[in-house]
Amino acid sequence: MRVLFATLNDGSFLHPMISLAWALRTAGHEVCVANQAFATPHVVGAGLTSVPVGRQTTSDRLLTAFRVTPEMLEDARPGLHPPYDVAGDPSLATLEYMVSAYAEDVERSKYENFPMINGLVSFARSWQPDLVVWEPFTLAGAIAAKACGAAHARMMFGIDAFGVARQRFLALQPDEDPLAAWLGSYARKYGGSFTEDMTCGHFTIDQYPPSLQLEAPGLEYLHTRYIPYGGKASIPAWLQKPAERPRVALTMGFTASGFFNGFGFSLQSVLDNLAGLDIEVIAVADKNERAKLTHIPANTRIESWVPLDALAATCSVAVNHAGGGTLSTFAIHGVPQLTLPYHFDEPILGRNLTATGAGLTINPADATGENVRNAIQALLTDPAFTTNAHNLRTEMRVLPTPNHIVPRLEELALKYRS
Repeated sequence: MRVLFATLNDGSFLHPMISLAWALRTAGHEVCVANQAFATPHVVGAGLTSVPVGRQTTSDRLLTAFRVTPEMLEDARPGLHPPYDVAGDPSLATLEYMVSAYAEDVERSKYENFPMINGLVSFARSWQPDLVVWEPFTLAGAIAAKACGAAHARMMFGIDAFGVARQRFLALQPDEDPLAAWLGSYARKYGGSFTEDMTCGHFTIDQYPPSLQLEAPGLEYLHTRYIPYGGKASIPAWLQKPAERPRVALTMGFTASGFFNGFGFSLQSVLDNLAGLDIEVIAVADKNERAKLTHIPANTRIESWVPLDALAATCSVAVNHAGGGTLSTFAIHGVPQLTLPYHFDEPILGRNLTATGAGLTINPADATGENVRNAIQALLTDPAFTTNAHNLRTEMRVLPTPNHIVPRLEELALKYRS
């Protein structure tokens, strides 16, 4: 069969798709990835076929097109934005609140998806995929599937706040539905009509174990194992050798410094407080964060980038932002984690990890050097954290690999395509 993946993003949304795309290819299926122009090198770098269908040539231009301001980004630090915040706080789910929130979110979706829609639909109608796989922000994928009659699935990169919020909204029996109105206008443009699957797919591909995930009742999920992928990688010489002391990784992801105004805590204070411990600290920081440092402790190595999967395999503890890919990469290696979440679904992921007993979480605003040091010492010395981290690793590894779910994808594509 032919499978078309669709994503707006060149990193955290694209990377979780790579292993499934390759599983389909090695099973003999044809695979293409539709993307904005700036993401083409990332798709091609993964050995996949890129179909550039958007007009944006850089991620910065895409942010401008979204009308994203620094103030908006800072406001997003606490966690989920409306209407998806009802996934974390059901008390917010009133009809008036959710209609207004969906109306505002649809405007954002329009700016995100508009550059892709016509090109994506045109290619889908020409290529005639049997299955379209899209991540939750790329609703253009659902529009294209509707236009060409393909089965289609969402592929999650984190918590399914999208599906949970949608189910809570529908339970209110709304007379006004901004998301359905917008998607329906495109469905009619291409000769169809709105159906609810356009919001959440015919089914959802989920890479997270039940203990970390938040799923929506009533939706069909196909579970698979998380396979780490972070882009083209080369393992440096220092990482090819076993750690001589307990290794602690500190990485806050690209979004912290790339989109937000830094980590939200003092990296210098954290490193200074860890300087007296008999550990090796590997801190991943971009040039902006490195410029804030006045000195680097003797037990610390600063890197601008490290292949995360290779690093995780050598670590005793990890400190991170609870981004879906980062948290899952350390989790599947059985590493206890301290999460300092600052964006979208990260606070929920951090809390869920803590609930498993495999880690701790601290609000970045409270992440003083002393608090971080104390948490790391607890993770290193209390064997319960390691035991629970290994239990979480087992829970993740018993899920079927992407290769093993290919036959089920074939069945579902046949079931749902027009």
